[in-house]
Amino acid sequence: MTFTFTYAEDPSQADAEKGRLLFAGSTEFVKGVVAMSGLPEADRMEVCFAGRSNVGKSSLINALTGRKALARASNTPGRTQEINYFTAGDDIYLVDLPGYGFANAPVAVVEKWQRLLKSYLSGRPSLRRAFVLVDSRHGIKPVDDEIMSLLDKSAVAFQVVMTKTDKLRGNALEKTMEQVKTALAKHPAAYPEIIMTSSEKGEGIATLRAIIATLE
Repeated sequence: MTFTFTYAEDPSQADAEKGRLLFAGSTEFVKGVVAMSGLPEADRMEVCFAGRSNVGKSSLINALTGRKALARASNTPGRTQEINYFTAGDDIYLVDLPGYGFANAPVAVVEKWQRLLKSYLSGRPSLRRAFVLVDSRHGIKPVDDEIMSLLDKSAVAFQVVMTKTDKLRGNALEKTMEQVKTALAKHPAAYPEIIMTSSEKGEGIATLRAIIATLE
């Protein structure tokens, strides 16, 4: 079966309001985790954000929550070595995963947190959806493909969120999106709607909020 990948539409007024209310509430940092044994109890739904180093994860989480410094962006790609947990209201965890790909850290450290990333994705029962961030300027790279394949094997539904869409327009963006759709077609765990976002411009943020707020 071949999926047709489309772009996520603007949410209905009711769903947009659910998303607004979810992220208008308290959003707090819970803890940074460096081993599976340190994960919080799986007592609520959680969604995670995965992506290559410097793809804009911290900026997206800050835009989602309306908190400028909730997730700290590093000027050095690959410095985030923990799984960082945040609350969204009382019922959802937002999980910021360590960036994969290039990392300015010793090889042993990189390998350790990549193992942690894989263990989390394959073994967290309360994980409802993974949002895989892809830079609009670069499309899907082999390292993204590896994470998507891991999600396929782990039967974790994932949805691609294109970041920095304001940096690329017209034919250039269309060309990237054709590459992304082609790459996604071979991943059975891929949700067939792609979310287009710009944290800087606020584009797609209400859509992503609504999607998270209406997950079951």
